[in-house]
Amino acid sequence: MIRNTLLAGLLACAATPALAQNGPPPSPYAPLQDRPTCTRDELKAATDAYVEAQRTGNIGRLALHEKVRFVQDMADVTREAGLWNTALPIAHAMSFHDDKRCKTFTEIVVTEGGKPYVIGTRLYLHEGKVLRVDSLVTTTGHWLFNANAYLKYSSAEDWGAIFKYQKTPPSEMMRGADTYLSAFNDKFVDIPWGTPCARLEGGAYSNRQGDPHASCEVGIPPGVLYIVNRDYLIDEEKGVINVFCRFGSSTGGPDSHTFRFIDGKIRAVHTLSVLNGPQANDEGGMVRGSVDPNAG
Repeated sequence: MIRNTLLAGLLACAATPALAQNGPPPSPYAPLQDRPTCTRDELKAATDAYVEAQRTGNIGRLALHEKVRFVQDMADVTREAGLWNTALPIAHAMSFHDDKRCKTFTEIVVTEGGKPYVIGTRLYLHEGKVLRVDSLVTTTGHWLFNANAYLKYSSAEDWGAIFKYQKTPPSEMMRGADTYLSAFNDKFVDIPWGTPCARLEGGAYSNRQGDPHASCEVGIPPGVLYIVNRDYLIDEEKGVINVFCRFGSSTGGPDSHTFRFIDGKIRAVHTLSVLNGPQANDEGGMVRGSVDPNAG
């Protein structure tokens, strides 16, 4: 009996490597690093190259890894299939850089050229090479979309570097962003809102009057909705955290939330959601007849 048990154990151990070999095939893409290496100058050069690539429709302007991964709206695509191959007349662009995680985020607004867009693109780098190009592309029909309003308000805001005494520790920015996103399923969380604060959601703007005392506490849609698959980028110099996530489930709507922190408080929010929904008008209000989904 003991001999049979030992023999069965030996056979099981011998079979383990064979079973492991039958697992999923290795990824064809360059692996993301646990602790990537980069400099802030490399990240800035990459975002400059990306903006020019989108302007000319030539993603080859980037220093791409030979096994670079291309993602659009949180689905793998071929290099040839992405919007980055289309030359776009960029009206406004701004970028953020995380030299710890070696990620960048660039927001691009297009109001002319036949079709409007607001695009949010992440680049993931390691040792000077782009391992992943990850774009969220919003356009007419998507949640509260209006590129004219997005251009009007985003270009008037200040998202530049902040003074040292105004900075918020990265852990607190992450906690604050998570608190906001968790409010969609728990209405009792305490979001660290600052004053003044403005929220630009697709094109809808919460402070169209330019009120110096404006608040971002304009409401969270009722119901329970879980925001999952959160992926973070933190630009400490600008007090910015960007979160890529999905609404509702791991296959839910692709979304980007960007928060600006000053003195530990949220002072601005930009959101891009690849979800169908009501539209905003050119002034940042709701299209006539649409119900504000954040009201009440």
